[in-house]
Order: sequence, then C-alpha cells, then structure tokens
Amino acid sequence: MLNETVNGAHSFLIEYYNLCKSGRRVIGKELETTLDALIAEMDAPEYRFNIKKPHRRISFIEKELRHSESPFAGEPFLLTIEQKAFTEAVFGFEYFDPEYKEWVRRFNEVLFLVARKNGKTPFVAALALAEWYCGERGQKAMCASNDYEQAGIAFNAINDFREESAAVERVTRKNNFGIFWGNRKQRRITGKHSKQNKGSIKKMSAKMGAKEGRNLKIAIVDEVHEMKDRSTVLPLISSVTTQKEPLYFEITSEGVVVDGYLDERLADARKRLKGELEPPRPRWLVWLYTQDSESEVWADESSWVKSNPLLGVCKKWSLLRERVDKARTNGAERAYTLAKEFNIKTSRPSAWLPDEVILNDLPTFTLEEFRGCWCISGADLSETNDLSAVTLLFMKPGDPVKYFYTMYFVPKSKAKDYIYTESPSNPEKKNYTDWQDGGYCRIMDDDVIPDDAVANYLYADIYKKYNIRPFRAGYDDWHAKEFVRVTAGNFGAHVPDSVSMTPAALDFATRELENDLRGRRCNYNQNPICIWNLRNAALRTDSVGRVMPIKLQGYIGNKIDGTISKVIAYTTLRHFKGLFMAKVG
Repeated sequence: MLNETVNGAHSFLIEYYNLCKSGRRVIGKELETTLDALIAEMDAPEYRFNIKKPHRRISFIEKELRHSESPFAGEPFLLTIEQKAFTEAVFGFEYFDPEYKEWVRRFNEVLFLVARKNGKTPFVAALALAEWYCGERGQKAMCASNDYEQAGIAFNAINDFREESAAVERVTRKNNFGIFWGNRKQRRITGKHSKQNKGSIKKMSAKMGAKEGRNLKIAIVDEVHEMKDRSTVLPLISSVTTQKEPLYFEITSEGVVVDGYLDERLADARKRLKGELEPPRPRWLVWLYTQDSESEVWADESSWVKSNPLLGVCKKWSLLRERVDKARTNGAERAYTLAKEFNIKTSRPSAWLPDEVILNDLPTFTLEEFRGCWCISGADLSETNDLSAVTLLFMKPGDPVKYFYTMYFVPKSKAKDYIYTESPSNPEKKNYTDWQDGGYCRIMDDDVIPDDAVANYLYADIYKKYNIRPFRAGYDDWHAKEFVRVTAGNFGAHVPDSVSMTPAALDFATRELENDLRGRRCNYNQNPICIWNLRNAALRTDSVGRVMPIKLQGYIGNKIDGTISKVIAYTTLRHFKGLFMAKVG
C-alpha cells in the first residue's frame, strides 16, 4: 500500500488508488490504467503534485454548497472518495510551462465518462463553481450541450449551488444573460468578489450561432454522446487557448449515435490510455468508468460499480436490477440499457429477436375467415426493383391475438436467377417462385413494381374478393403518391394514413410487436417470408431510448419490408384503435 500523505496532507487520489488495488473499490481496466499512470507521474521530474489547490476546492464544495434536488435537497454536498480523487487529479498536477516560465496546471482537457444517474453533471458543475470562486479573477465559464435545455442543466446546477451558498450568493447576481460578480446588497465595491471582477458563467447550445470569439477559462460540454460532429466543441476548445490554465470538460455517458463525435473522441482516448496516440497529448485527462465486458453485466451484478461508481449512493440498486432484468428479455431495451447504464455501445446492431421469440405454432388462417370484416393495413413501399409488402391486421372480439396477413411484391427479375451467386437483381438468393406458389408473394410481370401495385391489390384481391375493407391504410411516404391516390379513390380520402419512419413515431409499435410475439399474440400465418424478415431486423435507438427496426448490417439481402409493414400497421392501429375496435365489435 502506498503512503497516502503528500507534503503533510492526506491524498484522496492515493487513498482511492489503494482502495482499488486492494479490491475494496471495484473499477474497470480503463480507469485502472489512468490511476496507474497518475500515481507513477507523481514522481516524474516533468510534473509536480500540488495538493493545496484541489483541497481548497474540495473544502469550498463541502462547506459552501448544498444540494437543491430531492432526495438530497438542503444537504451539504459531501464528495465521495471517487469524486475527491478525480478533483485531485484535475487540479493537483502541474507542469513547468516554458512560455510562462512557471508551474501551471497540467490538465486543460478532461473526458469524464460515467453511466447515467451517477451525479456527473452536478459534480462537474460544483467543480466549475469552485474554480470560478476560488481561482483567479476574470474567469469566464460556459455550459454547452447539443441543445439549450441540456446546456441549462449544468448551468442551473451551478446557479442552484450559488443560491444555496450564503457566501457566494451575497457577492454574485444572476440575470437573463448569465451569472456575474457583484450584488446590490454587498458592501464590497472593489476586489475579486465585486463588480470589478468581470468574470461570468453562461450557457449555449449547438444550435446557437456566434460561437467564435469567446475568451473562456472554463467550458463544460454535457452529454457529448448526442453530437454528430465537432461543430459545438471546436469553437469552445479554441476559445480557451489564450488562457494560462484553461479547463475544458467533456462529461457524458455512452450513446447510441453511430459514428458521432463521441465515437471519435473515445477512440483517441483509448489510444491515449495505451500510449498509442500521436501526438501523445499529456495534458488530456481521460477518466472512464467502464465495464470490462458485456458478459459480466448479465452474469455478475457486483461488476456494475465499474461503470456506476455512485451505485447505492445516488443511484438505486433495485432500479438498475429492474432495467437489467427487462433488458435480458427485451430487445428494444437491450442496446439502450447497455449504453446508458453500463457505457457499452454495440458498434453493429445484433439481431433484434431470437428464433424462440419469432417462431410459434399458432394455427394458420385464411382470408375467408375474415370475409366482410374491417382491417388495418400497413404498407412498406419500396423502390421499383426491390421488395414491397402490405400487411392486413385483423382482430376478433374478445381475442387478444392480432392476425397478420402479409403479401409481398417482387419484380420479375428477382425470380429469374436466385441460384446465381452474384445476382444483381436477387442478392438475397431466395426462391420467390416457390414463395409465389405458396401464396406468400406476387411476382410482377415486369422488372419493376408498379407504383399502384399494392393499392390495386387491396381493392381487387382483398375488397372485391372478400369484401374486406381497410378502416385505415398506413403507409410510408416513400413512393407513396400513387398508393395514396388510388387508395383514397377506392376507399375514401380519410383512409390513407401517413406514418413517419422515425424512432419517435415507431417506438410504441416496435415494442408492441415484440411484446405480442413474446406473448404468442402475433399470428403471422406461418408466412416464411415474414419469418425471414423478422430474423433480418435489428434496432435503431435514438438518444432518449426510442427504437425502430432497421436492417442487420453487412448484407444487402437482409430485407425487413414485412417487418416494417407490421410496425406501420401497429402504429396506424394505435392512431385509430378506439374507432377500429368499435367496428370490430
């Protein structure tokens, strides 16, 4: 065990290191790499460890700041050993700057990755206020994020701390532009804690213009996982370059945006930890609370503290257990739970549903059984040389099962050469001729699918033959002009219902389809093309956990048109369920 005293004072960083090495604190390998390097660099000739500066900020936070939100509202902000160690790492290390010819703070950039609900935003907000109050005069701070509301979370946390501290509140003021020094009630009219100090704290979003030209000392960028590119962060990084001891924080949990800014940032961070980054950037502190594998999440709950250091402090074990248990058997929850609760990002989406969920032995049915009934239809209309699908959704009074009758449409070219390995027209190499003989698809007479093929099918083959009428006909806008025109002409202008192809629009329907498949309440009539399409589906998850089906990556033949048509039907049913069920009886 290392001696925890530095220059006569107790070091929380060394204490935390000893706790981790002894197994009394469980951390992941990436954070262990950071701690090993920091401890080794305490004795490096190019650095020195000044424990007074971080301890002054720790003391300020614990003596002056109070929480404002439940369940800790009104209580002092008492830092955990993890937070104290982080504070020492950020503010304690110095290096000799040859330009200024003096020792300055070493770290000017910090990447802080931790799972959601571990108090990262209020903690870093407290550090920013401590630096603004305890540091030099004239500091300008900025809270930024992808949108103004998110940027306001850190800013509002700082202001809440300011208002709860009598010492800070009496020498500062807040208005619509930000937080500033000076208060009409204070007696002091000169000095660091007066209006003479032109320092400020403000907020901005990625959508705001005029991000250039700022001269910042402190910048906090919250939830960088939502950013698709560097457009927000580059001006902020540039704005702190004129400072002697700038402090740029990026705080986040893992996200679901593919190939976004955080992916690039974490790739560089991991090179930094391995000593492979060129140039090495020794003034960048990388502090990652991460799991060592996905398998340990499912098998060993004691490992969860690797990505959730405040589990049991401000994040409840019981709630996390509930999320994990749900994600074990719910494909729609899995990717989001792994990303947000454990900082594990699935780089390539895996299959949404396993075969035990997709396959069932529900009895088949015929359209004759629904003669004269109403249905909800969902159409996924594709490019003319691809695959189209329309699903009819039927329900029976007192029966929880939803009955799906799906018809697929393919161009003639697909049926010609399914055996040909390099087929440009049938890359999925499926025998559509056999499927047509089984009544599962229609092969068009041409090498294109006519724009009105699906609409004509609903009228000529469904309505005219079986007197089955679509109560509403959901559709994707892609190539839908003729579908809407013909359907409206045949059944009424109110029947076509446009469905947006976004996670926000399809989230409920996607989850409902999975729930019904798991509960054996989805009878897709043993259609083999439906089984194939369900197996081909993965999930796209947006930044707030909403999902929609997408193709499994890596192969053009992974068609999901039938799956999408079912989700469209579910969405349309949701829009008009009350009216439709009244028709069903």
